[in-house]
Amino acid sequence: MTRKLYLEDLKTGDVFKSGEYALDADEIKAFAERYDPQPFHLDEEAARDTFFQGLAASGWHTSAITMRLFVGSVPLAGGIIGAGSDVSWAQPTRPGDVLRVESTILDIKPSRSKPDRGIVTLQSDTLNQRGELCQRAVSKVLAFRRE
Repeated sequence: MTRKLYLEDLKTGDVFKSGEYALDADEIKAFAERYDPQPFHLDEEAARDTFFQGLAASGWHTSAITMRLFVGSVPLAGGIIGAGSDVSWAQPTRPGDVLRVESTILDIKPSRSKPDRGIVTLQSDTLNQRGELCQRAVSKVLAFRRE
């Protein structure tokens, strides 16, 4: 069982590394059919003549995978409770990519009005198997103090 982390366990500069997640064309298409049905996410041939010049995962699919990896690698007591995020996609996620997430604590602000918690700002970089940045999310999450 992974040790749960509380606000007082965290410090600026802490880095958390996730496991890996392999992505294939079938999963990209299935996600797109359901949530982002655009040609560059659904069909290899149609995707060749688009901005992406080939099949690309939806950015929201990359975000969903990032969240799964983030939850598994940042063991905050009380879970990952988001308080806002700024997301950018540096390059498309492609079939065959193996993603991992590296999250770094940028800032910790204990709450002045609610002493049992604080807000932690993290930068989570989603990298492919070549270490290339696919997505960057700078997020604020709630972290609780021990009772």
